Amino acid sequence: MKSIIFFLFLFISFASFSQAKKINILYSGISYADEEKFPGATVLLKDNDSLVTIEHEGAILTCNQAFFYKKTNFFKAIGNVTIRQGDTITQTSNYTDYDGNSKQVLSWGKVVLTDPQMTLTTDTLHFDRLQQKLFYKNSAIIKDATNTLKSKIGDYYLKEKKFTATSKVIVTNPEHILKSNHLDYYTNSAVAYLYGPSTIKGKDNTIYTERGFYNTKKEISHFVKKSKIFFTDRTIEGDSLYYNKFNGFASATNHMKLVDTVQDFVAKGNYAEYFELKDSVFIVKKAVAITEIEKDSMYIHGDKILITGETEKRIVRIYHDVKIFKSDLQGKCDSIHTHQESGITRMYRNPILWSDKNQITGDSIQLLNNTKTEKLDSLKILGNALIVQLDTIIDEITTYNQIKGRNMYGKFVKGNLKYFLVKGNAEVVFYNRNEKGILETITKQECSSIEFELDNTGKINLIKYIKKPEGKSYPPKDLPEKDRKLEGFIWRQEEQPLRMEDIFIKGTTIPRPDKTLVQKKLKKQLQKTDKLNANLKNGRQ
Repeated sequence: MKSIIFFLFLFISFASFSQAKKINILYSGISYADEEKFPGATVLLKDNDSLVTIEHEGAILTCNQAFFYKKTNFFKAIGNVTIRQGDTITQTSNYTDYDGNSKQVLSWGKVVLTDPQMTLTTDTLHFDRLQQKLFYKNSAIIKDATNTLKSKIGDYYLKEKKFTATSKVIVTNPEHILKSNHLDYYTNSAVAYLYGPSTIKGKDNTIYTERGFYNTKKEISHFVKKSKIFFTDRTIEGDSLYYNKFNGFASATNHMKLVDTVQDFVAKGNYAEYFELKDSVFIVKKAVAITEIEKDSMYIHGDKILITGETEKRIVRIYHDVKIFKSDLQGKCDSIHTHQESGITRMYRNPILWSDKNQITGDSIQLLNNTKTEKLDSLKILGNALIVQLDTIIDEITTYNQIKGRNMYGKFVKGNLKYFLVKGNAEVVFYNRNEKGILETITKQECSSIEFELDNTGKINLIKYIKKPEGKSYPPKDLPEKDRKLEGFIWRQEEQPLRMEDIFIKGTTIPRPDKTLVQKKLKKQLQKTDKLNANLKNGRQ
């Protein structure tokens, strides 16, 4: 059986070779045979009239000298070798081996191949006429109307006009330099498909990707793996990146990240559009802005983020359902406007801030950043300013310290809110407790202005009344319940983001631990405090 298969293989092979057309000698000035020196070969030489010329299946080869092996249908060309295939392909070299049976061509020595789209230069070139494929393994340069391509290893498919270049690939033109270890390049369209780590360096930016599409003529690209665009002062990355250099438009989809390399500002989202000429960025879908403040990150989330303006004059606008999280400062409002040059951040429409134990509200709230140190400097609460502080929870009765006024101004010290000034129609409700936490009196006071500060734990301390204070401290049972809460008081603890992840929760409430458990925990803590204070008092005595 094996013998039959082997015989059939030989028969098929012989039949295929027998079908191959013979090489035709069209012209030779001199021809001779020398079996001793060149066994099996006919030596062909040019003369003054013409070069040695052969024809084979639509291809014409000319040269100075050749060895023709008729039995094997093989031709060796030497000196001034030119191959023409139809009206489209012309190749020159110093030497060429041509197998008429397999239609394989091997050329070496200053090889130059041209077609209507490109010119290829290399030292050694293989030409498979059956598959219409060229390949080289020792570097080549390809030039077309748009680019110059260099690579160590590559294939060129004549029908598709496609180069598959591998190992040390460089594509250059006056606008960019592309480097990769693997790409497909189409000479008719000047389009490159990138596979593996690649960089595209232009005059104004640099692109990194590990897979993508790049139209070098139209300067349009689409990247889909580990892609980044490095502009002068910012970087954009995403799972999918689109970039049109001519109109300066880029878009990023899924896991988008924008880094402002000058301002140490980061924005994230699932979709972004960048308008290079207008120097603006639009971000939606889980959009969040991140700023480094005193070695702590501030996260601000909203439905939309718009960043405009040149370096150091950026304006950041965040719209609708805005939430803020920093380890020691949280907030919420409808929209935020930040001007980096002035260092002012404005919160609009029902703004609220939480700092330590304090809840701060007003018609509008402004955070002022020191533009030199990049640290929080001060705070302004304009219109119906109110600070509320949880006093205690005992037996399901909750009490709150409150300070209210027309406007309120706060000062940060080492990143923490420390000093406050209340100006205009100031009011206070304050629960005065002894060292054991027992309520002794409740202060109800009104005056023109108030100064107060927060201690290291964030608790209201050292209240100073300015200009004609009216009011007094009452025994707890003498102050009516209706007078224990100032006008406009609303406790909004359930809206406070306690973790960074909370800023993405939609709605007005955020899931909290069971209230009963919290109250029991606070009660135990108060009992421990009472016991500790009693021991200390006894120790003094």
